[in-house]
Parts: sequence; structure tokens; C-alpha cells
Amino acid sequence: MQLTPDAIFEAAMNLPEGERLDLATRIMDTVSPEIMSADDPDFLAELERRFNDDSATIPWSEIRDRK
Repeated sequence: MQLTPDAIFEAAMNLPEGERLDLATRIMDTVSPEIMSADDPDFLAELERRFNDDSATIPWSEIRDRK
């Protein structure tokens, strides 16, 4: 089996939800905090704008249940 990101993703999608969450958490723990930080003022402003704009909000449960 070729270990490409797409192949790994497809294999991970076959895991139960709890195991996918554990895997995602373990992968995120390996990422440098500098990469994870959002220190771009324009990016932060856009996040704030989207957070406060509830006109197009879709509940997570609805998105999660889409197939």
C-alpha cells in the first residue's frame, strides 16, 4: 500500500469516530505551535467577523450528518 496522504486519509475515514478523533489529536500534537498560531491581523479579523456573523450559521450536527 502506497502511504500517500490521500491513502492515509481514506484509511483513517474507515476508523470509528472516536479513533479518528484520537488520531487527529495525536497528529495535531506533533505540529509546531508557531505553525498553529494565527498572528496575522487580517486573518484574526476575518475569524472574528465570521464568528459574529450568524446569518449563515449551520449547526455542526447538520454538517456532521451530511454524506
